Amino acid sequence: MSASVPVTSAQLRHLRDQAKAGTVNWRRKLIYWSGAVMVGVVAVTFAFLADKAAGLRNQIIALSPWLMLIVTPGGLALSTWLTRTWFRGAQGSGIPQAIACMHLNDFRIIDRVLALKIALAKIFLTCLGLLSGGSIGREGPTVQVGASIMHTVGRFMGVHDPIKQRALIKAGGAAGVAAAFNTPLAGIVFGIEELAHSYEQRTSGTMLTCVVIAGVTAIAMVGNYTYFGHTSSVVPVGVSWLAVLACGVLGGLSGGSFSALLIRISRGVPGRMGLFIARHPISFSALCGLVLAIIGLLSGGMTYGTGYVQARDIIMGSGDYPASFFVLKFLATIVSYCSGIPGGLFAPSLSVGAGMGGWVAQYLPHTSPGAVVLLGTVAYFAAVTQAPLTATVIVMEMCDNQQITLALLASAFLAFGVSRALCSHALYGALAVRFLRTADPRPNSSSSPSPATDTMGRNQ
Repeated sequence: MSASVPVTSAQLRHLRDQAKAGTVNWRRKLIYWSGAVMVGVVAVTFAFLADKAAGLRNQIIALSPWLMLIVTPGGLALSTWLTRTWFRGAQGSGIPQAIACMHLNDFRIIDRVLALKIALAKIFLTCLGLLSGGSIGREGPTVQVGASIMHTVGRFMGVHDPIKQRALIKAGGAAGVAAAFNTPLAGIVFGIEELAHSYEQRTSGTMLTCVVIAGVTAIAMVGNYTYFGHTSSVVPVGVSWLAVLACGVLGGLSGGSFSALLIRISRGVPGRMGLFIARHPISFSALCGLVLAIIGLLSGGMTYGTGYVQARDIIMGSGDYPASFFVLKFLATIVSYCSGIPGGLFAPSLSVGAGMGGWVAQYLPHTSPGAVVLLGTVAYFAAVTQAPLTATVIVMEMCDNQQITLALLASAFLAFGVSRALCSHALYGALAVRFLRTADPRPNSSSSPSPATDTMGRNQ
């Protein structure tokens, strides 16, 4: 019988340290997972509030469409005043803020931009914009909200390493997309293509875990749904692929022009108009609201809000929308952005793309109308974001149709090429660079544009 080997104090210390490290590691993971659950809960709550705001707006329109001539200018002016006075950093989509924070080293600025106060304000102000009739969406703001939640979790855990903090911000933003659209794969692709800006930056375990947990949380709360329902449209190889060419080129031209225009506006409007905007931003926002209300009246109320209902009807073939919808929704989205109110571009862009596809389908009888609509949707969306993989996966998952994937990819990459010829800077990357330049104007600050940050606009 062999003698037992005595355990030394050094070995005991080693075992104790290992057990302690394992406990700390699991505690950290549980807190991160709790943050991902919170992203899912907040995303679903945000969607519920946004739908309620849209419903209230529809009730106002039902009383009298002319009331929007008062509601829209007043609501946009109030939103702009609140944003500029109390909630700086909540303006716009929210995706540029998340991207900018991925390239900042100054935690003071990141803490300010991704503060929970700003995230809550983003939800409230986006709902106010939807109630007022702005052509905006909630998906972009959900990215900033998700990034804010995971950033706060990281700060609570005492994370001071910029690389780890950026991983949490990326995970939160990607989880926000996954929960907002119920598209987990799109959330992962969005995190790589749009937030990381590099295919070399492989997706991390943190981002994958957060996307899955946030997605499961959303499904547990509202069920497993598809954003635009289920379509079975196909695009067989042959003459039907004329639709890929038509949608890719037209989507690239319109989406690229949209992005170029918004980037130009973000840099300042020249002349007397620019001076008026700088001196009287709230009055200018009210003026934008008046223009939005007029467009809404001309469209019969179709251009108000996200455009989700219109896009779904066009994709499913259950609604008859004139060609003017594509043009008027395009203009309404530009005016909404110019006003400076918080709100995203994802949903309106999908709606504009669906309207464009519905118009093109009239001239392509050899291709299924539903398929042409999907091609138009992905083409315009890819041209606006210059993120063709994200656009393809989002549209594919939202309509639960994998049969059309190859045609969607072709249309998206063609539109991306046309858009890049018109607009050399990706929209969100360019807006992020602009945000970096205004976040901290000190010349030697960590937020000053560097070659790395400049890459966001050119090499995305």
